[in-house]
Amino acid sequence: MKNSIGFENKKPIIACIHLLPLPGSPLYSGSIQKIIDFALTETEIFKKYNIHGLIVENFRDVPFFPNYLPPETIAAFSIITHEIKKSFQGPVGVNALRNDALGALAVAHSAEAQFIRVNIHTGAAITDQGLVQGEAHNTLRKRAMLCPEILIFADVAVKHATPIGTPNLVRETKDTVERGLADAVIVSGDATGATVNTKDLIRVKENTSKPVIIGSGTTAENLKKLYPTADGFIVGSYFKKDCLANNAVEDNRVAQFMDRYNSIVQDEKKI
Repeated sequence: MKNSIGFENKKPIIACIHLLPLPGSPLYSGSIQKIIDFALTETEIFKKYNIHGLIVENFRDVPFFPNYLPPETIAAFSIITHEIKKSFQGPVGVNALRNDALGALAVAHSAEAQFIRVNIHTGAAITDQGLVQGEAHNTLRKRAMLCPEILIFADVAVKHATPIGTPNLVRETKDTVERGLADAVIVSGDATGATVNTKDLIRVKENTSKPVIIGSGTTAENLKKLYPTADGFIVGSYFKKDCLANNAVEDNRVAQFMDRYNSIVQDEKKI
């Protein structure tokens, strides 16, 4: 039986597929097939160790557009995500960086994915892309028209950003869920791979009935500490060589993490 965010696992592990640079980005190599092959190689590693879900990101498209991705990027993003989805049986999500929620919906719909991640869904923040504003009003209307089955996972106090105004994590959490209608909330550290502040995690968890997912910094070493509070884990950097997000996924790191996860789950069942 699936939970409220579409996973059969109580507390799913969602691995990041960080795509090679896509068309339209400065570092694009000129080969769509190379991007597909790289993504499918990492997908096979995650399948080998029974990872529960994937989230596909244009992570290497730096510098990111603040809002809308160009059509050539969306087209390639859709093709590649569809290939990943054909190979992977579990839920697949899309994160169109930096903050193109409408583009993410288009990719997810075309690829038959299950969810999107939106970094700034409500409110506004100063980022390395400048001012980025949430567009929940557009995102929810487009979803209702195009693909109401796709879930929205929205960040609060998102990494690589400073909220405008007086930061108030409780208010942001409530606005994201009650006014932004997010289906799940993501809490991260302040940068890629940074560990979440456990006080922030608890505060968010106490102020929403929606699932709370950790979006960065989960490792085999801290998983046991974080597991009781969170409802899921997005893992990217830990699965890479030397824990660096731009490196390739390493088989042994995925194996180590999932061994730890399965041990924690088994211990929980004994209680």
